Amino acid sequence: MSHTKPNGEIPRRMLGRTGVEVSALALGGSHLGEAKTKKEALRIVHEALDAGLTFMDNAWEYHDGRSEEWMGDALKGRRQEVFLMTKVCTHGRDRKTAMRQLTESLRRLQTDYLDLWQVHEVVYDNDPDLHFATGGVVEALEQAKREGKVRFVGFTGHKDPAIHLKMLQVADEQGYTFDTVQMPLNCFDASFRSFEQRVLPELNRRGIAPLGMKSMGGEGQAVRKRVITASEALRYAMSLPVAATVSGIDSLKVLRQNLRIARGFEPMSEAEMQTLRARCAEAAADGRFELYKTSKHFDGPPGRKQHKFPAMDELAA
Repeated sequence: MSHTKPNGEIPRRMLGRTGVEVSALALGGSHLGEAKTKKEALRIVHEALDAGLTFMDNAWEYHDGRSEEWMGDALKGRRQEVFLMTKVCTHGRDRKTAMRQLTESLRRLQTDYLDLWQVHEVVYDNDPDLHFATGGVVEALEQAKREGKVRFVGFTGHKDPAIHLKMLQVADEQGYTFDTVQMPLNCFDASFRSFEQRVLPELNRRGIAPLGMKSMGGEGQAVRKRVITASEALRYAMSLPVAATVSGIDSLKVLRQNLRIARGFEPMSEAEMQTLRARCAEAAADGRFELYKTSKHFDGPPGRKQHKFPAMDELAA
């Protein structure tokens, strides 16, 4: 599915049936917005580009637009070097809201088109029905494609494989096809409410490009607690049959660590992967390293608000 560059560059892979090739490692927009300074964020993007990382992830709601703004500034003069993705964050609101967000995302990112626009955070059980409702966000995806503002479309989520499968089922019922689907894929997911076991094979069967995320559990707790190493976590995720692995990078230190792993990447053997799954199975069993599946901890404020859930600070009070 991928080929290793002879000079140790980041390997590239086909993005499903789109005919487009992307870097196997993608730069996550959420963590980029957590860099200590804008200057460091720009350096992260520039160094990633220089290393051959071409896939840029983002979302309209990340840090109230800061992630898109910083990435847009970093890509000045280099837009054509990247496959640029951001996410629409209607969370059940209508097509007009989605198109307004698209206008804002394009302005922040300083571009007139996106390579990929994905429906963000499909994590509530009724989200598929809301997104495909008359006047919903899926109509915005199609309008944006017709207007030449978006090349490809997809959806993302981190909560439950069943919700991803429902999204695909409703798409089938409506005669709709996604180009990409983004989801958590890591060595803990493999044996706990598993996207790897339930969703990944279905995407590959359909020719939809799978995009992995949360290779280290979203906040790297398993690495900090020395349950796994960063190299094991990222190598496992990149060894799965995915088009790209979106990695959260908030510092030059983390970028350089991940680039070392990705350069000249050699996939784990199936035996190595199974050994790591077995080693992590006990720690995975209660979801402690995948709180985005078992709690509201990773659910963004705009989605919580639309679904009438209390904000995190209200719960803490």
